[in-house]
Amino acid sequence: MAITDAENPLLGETTCGSLLQKLQEIWDEVGESDEERDKMLLQIEQECLDVYKRKVEQAAKSRAQLLQALSDAKLELSTLVSALGDKSFVDIPEKASGTIKEQLAAIAPALEQLWKQKEERVKEFSDVQSQIQKICGEIAGNASEQTGAPAVDESDLSLKKLGEYQVKLQELQKEKSDRLHKVLEFVSTVHDLCAVLGMDFFSTVTEVHPSLDDTTGVQSKSISNDTLSRLAKTVSALNEDKKQRLHKLQELATQLIDLWNLMDTPEEERRLFNHVTCNISAPVDEVTVSGALALDLIEQAEIEVERLDQLKASRMKEIAFKKQVELEEIFSRVHIEIDPEAAREKIMALIDSGNVEPTELLADMDNQIAKAKEKAHSRKEILDRVEKWMSTCEEESWLEDYNRDENRYNSSRGAHLNLKRAEKARILVNKIPGMVDTLVAKTRAWEEARGITFTYDGVPLLAMLDEYAMLRQDREEEKRRLKDQKKFSEPQNTEQEATFSSRPSPARASGMKKVAGPRANGGSNGTPPSRRLSLNASQNGSRSGSKDGRRDSMKLVSPSNYDAISKGDAVSHVSGTDPVPASP
Repeated sequence: MAITDAENPLLGETTCGSLLQKLQEIWDEVGESDEERDKMLLQIEQECLDVYKRKVEQAAKSRAQLLQALSDAKLELSTLVSALGDKSFVDIPEKASGTIKEQLAAIAPALEQLWKQKEERVKEFSDVQSQIQKICGEIAGNASEQTGAPAVDESDLSLKKLGEYQVKLQELQKEKSDRLHKVLEFVSTVHDLCAVLGMDFFSTVTEVHPSLDDTTGVQSKSISNDTLSRLAKTVSALNEDKKQRLHKLQELATQLIDLWNLMDTPEEERRLFNHVTCNISAPVDEVTVSGALALDLIEQAEIEVERLDQLKASRMKEIAFKKQVELEEIFSRVHIEIDPEAAREKIMALIDSGNVEPTELLADMDNQIAKAKEKAHSRKEILDRVEKWMSTCEEESWLEDYNRDENRYNSSRGAHLNLKRAEKARILVNKIPGMVDTLVAKTRAWEEARGITFTYDGVPLLAMLDEYAMLRQDREEEKRRLKDQKKFSEPQNTEQEATFSSRPSPARASGMKKVAGPRANGGSNGTPPSRRLSLNASQNGSRSGSKDGRRDSMKLVSPSNYDAISKGDAVSHVSGTDPVPASP
């Protein structure tokens, strides 16, 4: 019954003392010896010590673990704070106080919050670095080889480091945008060039990179260094091809126009090749019409030029004579006398003989025309002065006729206009000596520079100017003689009028006849016939190419106020000069 009570904890509180008492009672009842009892009690005591010792060790181990956990927590807290670089957003306990468990309990929320922030920060770093890696791969041209997310350095997750990555990302995004813009510009340029050249844009651009097709999204287009380099080379090659084709087309257009002009091709036939000739002088950058430089168009122009060349060979005589006419017109405009009939006979003989290629003949004539133009250009300044001098001589002739008109001061219709013209004419006439001197100096300089004589319609210009100077001198002497004669005759006329009243004076009539006599005999100013030089067209050969009727009616050395003399006299006067130019 006692045992049952001892084992039932509900009957009373079981303690070590109660159990020891129970054990004593049992020993007493059993009759255990004191030695056995001591031995048993010693064993019980040892077992209790072992239990206490084991519990103490377990408690010490648990404390050590808690201390390690606290140390690890503090270290992790410090590491996280250092990695994140900012602790203002976490409530971290400033002082370590209280029990170990209390300290762990105080650190746990901060650690949890820091871990959460670390995960978010790592994700941000990973996103930024992934974008950087992707763009770098696109620029390097190996974006397809980039696999997996980039490794994030968790030792530095600060906002400063994240900002650096974000700045780098922005720079790369800007570079990508610039590259993409440049790629699109290149693609657009390739498209325009292919359109002008009549080439397939799709095959041309996809040969550079497949992503450059129009069906591909803008953001998916390649922006690598290799793509940009190949695009630049493609554009350069297309531009060079465009330049060469345009040069070829312009050469063909020039040949077409020359052949059309030679053969008087009708406008309807010329219009068929307006798409070729419209770019004959256009710069490369201005040729933007689709297909304007296509190969088939150039081929058509080449075929047409070849056809016209063959047609030109069959019409060689007509074309050669047309060029001869052009050559004659150039010489005629600058008053160089040639023998057109002899030149035409020579052309006929060359063509009929078959000893010369048509192209060589035309090239030779083109060369003659070019030289003639150069010669005409060298004579232009002197001829302009000759024109001015001739025009002034006309005014001089008119002024002399005007001065001989006794009714010039009458109040007739147009008298005031003639008076104004006379005033201007006198100013011009006073400049004639200076004009002649300048013209002589210019002509001599021209002749010395070229070693040939400057002729005007076959007559040396210096001889004409010399003749004009002598004629002018003779005229001035005649004027002075008539003036002196008039002064001498006036007193006699006055005396005779007083003697014979109103009866006409024979002396006076005789004096009047003397003034008008030289003009009636052919000299407007009493110029001796032996010193007159005619440059009339009928005496010096054909004067084709006169710009108006004025030249045909005037004479070079002396306009209408001088009479003509034979061409033989003029030639005898300028003997010893260079021969007249013959036909080229």
